[in-house]
Amino acid sequence: MGGHGAEDIAKHVRVYVTVFAALLVLTIVTVGVAQFHLPIRTAVALAMLIALIKGSLVACYFMHLISEKSIIYWVLTLTVLFFVFLMLLPVLDVGGSTGSPL
Repeated sequence: MGGHGAEDIAKHVRVYVTVFAALLVLTIVTVGVAQFHLPIRTAVALAMLIALIKGSLVACYFMHLISEKSIIYWVLTLTVLFFVFLMLLPVLDVGGSTGSPL
Protein backbone atom coordinates (compact mmCIF):
# COMPACT_ATOMS: atom_id res chain seq x y z
CA MET A 1 0.00 0.00 0.00
CA GLY A 2 3.01 2.28 -0.18
CA GLY A 3 3.49 3.27 3.45
CA HIS A 4 -0.05 4.43 4.20
CA GLY A 5 -0.84 1.95 6.93
CA ALA A 6 -2.50 2.87 10.20
CA GLU A 7 0.86 2.95 11.98
CA ASP A 8 2.35 5.35 9.45
CA ILE A 9 -0.65 7.65 9.66
CA ALA A 10 -0.54 7.61 13.46
CA LYS A 11 3.18 8.45 13.32
CA HIS A 12 2.54 11.45 11.04
CA VAL A 13 -0.33 12.64 13.23
CA ARG A 14 1.95 12.48 16.28
CA VAL A 15 4.57 14.56 14.47
CA TYR A 16 2.00 17.19 13.45
CA VAL A 17 0.52 17.35 16.95
CA THR A 18 4.03 17.70 18.44
CA VAL A 19 4.91 20.50 16.03
CA PHE A 20 1.59 22.21 16.78
CA ALA A 21 2.30 21.97 20.52
CA ALA A 22 5.78 23.43 19.99
CA LEU A 23 4.31 26.32 17.98
CA LEU A 24 1.75 26.92 20.72
CA VAL A 25 4.46 26.95 23.41
CA LEU A 26 6.64 29.30 21.37
CA THR A 27 3.69 31.66 20.87
CA ILE A 28 3.11 31.70 24.63
CA VAL A 29 6.84 32.35 25.14
CA THR A 30 6.65 35.26 22.69
CA VAL A 31 3.77 36.81 24.64
CA GLY A 32 5.57 36.14 27.93
CA VAL A 33 8.78 37.78 26.74
CA ALA A 34 6.80 40.88 25.75
CA GLN A 35 5.78 41.26 29.40
CA PHE A 36 9.41 41.59 30.57
CA HIS A 37 9.87 45.06 29.03
CA LEU A 38 13.34 44.25 27.74
CA PRO A 39 15.51 46.81 25.94
CA ILE A 40 14.37 47.28 22.34
CA ARG A 41 17.38 45.60 20.70
CA THR A 42 17.16 42.58 23.01
CA ALA A 43 13.40 42.28 22.58
CA VAL A 44 13.63 42.46 18.78
CA ALA A 45 16.50 39.95 18.66
CA LEU A 46 14.62 37.53 20.90
CA ALA A 47 11.39 37.97 18.94
CA MET A 48 13.24 37.34 15.67
CA LEU A 49 14.89 34.22 17.10
CA ILE A 50 11.54 32.82 18.22
CA ALA A 51 9.99 33.72 14.85
CA LEU A 52 12.88 31.99 13.07
CA ILE A 53 12.30 28.81 15.05
CA LYS A 54 8.55 28.92 14.46
CA GLY A 55 8.99 29.62 10.76
CA SER A 56 11.46 26.77 10.45
CA LEU A 57 9.02 24.37 12.09
CA VAL A 58 6.23 25.42 9.74
CA ALA A 59 8.44 25.20 6.66
CA CYS A 60 9.96 21.85 7.58
CA TYR A 61 6.87 19.98 8.69
CA PHE A 62 3.72 21.63 7.36
CA MET A 63 5.30 22.54 4.01
CA HIS A 64 7.12 19.16 3.91
CA LEU A 65 10.56 20.65 3.29
CA ILE A 66 12.15 18.30 5.82
CA SER A 67 12.20 15.51 3.21
CA GLU A 68 13.29 17.57 0.18
CA LYS A 69 16.48 17.15 -1.76
CA SER A 70 19.61 19.16 -0.91
CA ILE A 71 19.13 21.72 -3.74
CA ILE A 72 16.08 23.04 -1.88
CA TYR A 73 18.26 23.65 1.19
CA TRP A 74 20.83 25.55 -0.88
CA VAL A 75 18.14 27.78 -2.36
CA LEU A 76 16.56 28.28 1.07
CA THR A 77 19.95 29.11 2.61
CA LEU A 78 20.68 31.64 -0.12
CA THR A 79 17.26 33.21 0.45
CA VAL A 80 17.84 33.47 4.20
CA LEU A 81 21.30 35.00 3.70
CA PHE A 82 19.87 37.55 1.27
CA PHE A 83 17.08 38.36 3.72
CA VAL A 84 19.55 38.86 6.58
CA PHE A 85 21.68 41.11 4.36
CA LEU A 86 18.64 43.23 3.50
CA MET A 87 17.67 43.48 7.17
CA LEU A 88 21.20 44.61 8.05
CA LEU A 89 21.40 47.29 5.34
CA PRO A 90 20.01 50.05 7.60
CA VAL A 91 22.54 49.10 10.29
CA LEU A 92 25.39 49.18 7.78
CA ASP A 93 24.45 52.65 6.56
CA VAL A 94 27.41 54.79 7.62
CA GLY A 95 26.37 57.91 5.72
CA GLY A 96 24.49 59.42 8.64
CA SER A 97 20.87 60.42 8.72
CA THR A 98 19.94 63.87 7.44
CA GLY A 99 16.19 63.33 7.39
CA SER A 100 16.16 63.61 3.60
CA PRO A 101 15.15 60.55 1.57
CA LEU A 102 17.95 61.22 -0.94
